[in-house]
Amino acid sequence: MSAPVPELPGAVGISRLAVYPWQSVDGLHGGSPHVHTACTECYVVVGGRGELHTLTADGPQERELHPGDVVWFTPGTVHRAVNTGDLDVVVVMQNSGLPEAGDAVMTFPPEHLVSPEAYAAAASLAGPDGSPSPDRARARRDLAVEGYARILRRTCDGDGSALAEFHAAAAALVRHRVAEFRRRVEEGAAAAARATDEQLNALAAGDAAHLRRATVTGLSRRERPVLGMCGFLSPYLPADAPSFTPGS
Repeated sequence: MSAPVPELPGAVGISRLAVYPWQSVDGLHGGSPHVHTACTECYVVVGGRGELHTLTADGPQERELHPGDVVWFTPGTVHRAVNTGDLDVVVVMQNSGLPEAGDAVMTFPPEHLVSPEAYAAAASLAGPDGSPSPDRARARRDLAVEGYARILRRTCDGDGSALAEFHAAAAALVRHRVAEFRRRVEEGAAAAARATDEQLNALAAGDAAHLRRATVTGLSRRERPVLGMCGFLSPYLPADAPSFTPGS
């Protein structure tokens, strides 16, 4: 039996993201506005051009994206990747596995946020044959843009409760998943922090045994992209990893 593949540094997740070129009703091209409830996300722009539209309690912002740019945003930031020319991004995600476990919530209109079942129906990628469908990815993107436009309009009109209401709905939707979130953090980021603490204790004691257990590991991105929230995702995962459910 081969040894398990070690976690990426700090137990982060890494994916290559080709942002959707599809046009939405507001004339912009790109992905689904959404929020992460417990993960910071980072974009490393490697090609093309685009914009990152965000909404926080400080208000809306639009940031141009060019190759070489790095931008990250903390939990609670509603974000929308806008493609103005073949936008290609490496996504670095805190707490690998949490987005796939349901940490992310798209900005659907309120009637789709009232229960996990209502949200799951709106977020489903299943086409008529049960397989992930680009048509469904585009439809749920359009639904998220519709809800985002409502929040943004109310916010720009001075209604600070719009974002707060969405945050409350998002928190309610993921509440039943918190035990699973904790397990993933405990086995991932928390375990990585404990391992570093043990190594520092060893160094303080003059013990170099852990240095002799060094390994070198490489990963290749999945050849066939999957339909994510923002675009076509090619995650970097071990060959024996379970099937990937996009959350970013």
